[in-house]
Formats: sequence, structure tokens, C-alpha cells
Amino acid sequence: MVRQTIKISGIDGIALTKLDVLDELDDINLCIAYELNGKTIDYFPAAVEDQLNVKPVYKTFKGWKSKTQGIRKFEDLPNNAKIYVKAVEDFIETKISSISTSPEREDTILLIDPFN
Repeated sequence: MVRQTIKISGIDGIALTKLDVLDELDDINLCIAYELNGKTIDYFPAAVEDQLNVKPVYKTFKGWKSKTQGIRKFEDLPNNAKIYVKAVEDFIETKISSISTSPEREDTILLIDPFN
């Protein structure tokens, strides 16, 4: 749904928030497709009836099981967190411009300067 929304809206960058809430998970699922009536589709269907019958198809990533709260540089993130962030970016076909690692405003990794 995110990739679909980005294409429709003409968005060229997103903020990935609350990365820190994933810190303790063993595995993290990313929905990469849907199954509808035995067929795999790469979009969320428009019809309500189809939406009620669709099943998500997930790609699973290993969790990082370490604290990201307060990290302010991408290179300081755990390796599995970097892999996950890059996979999200590749899948949605849009740059991630910033990542928040806590509720605090200063705990933000700025990947793309919004003033350039």
C-alpha cells in the first residue's frame, strides 16, 4: 500500500518513524505482495470485496535485538536494521529521507537534507 500511495501521490521521499519500536523483535515482516483467489498480485486491490479476501505475502528480516533509540547516524545502526531500512527503500521505490529512533526530535537520522 505504501508503494502504491507513493506512486499515485508523486512523493519523492519519506520519513521512516519509530524504528526503535522494532528493536526487540526476533523477526520483522515486510508485506511485499498479496494473494487473491490463488494469484499473487503486487498491489492492494481497489474493490472492497477483494480487500476483505486478500492475504498478505511477507518477506521476513532478522531483527537486530539491540537498542537503536538515540542513534543519530545511519552507519551507527545495527547491521540488520540497515538491511531492513534499505529493503524498505528498495521495495517502495522511494528514498527514505529521515529515520526517527525515538520520540525525541533530535533522535533523527537525516539521510537527505531537505534544504538542498
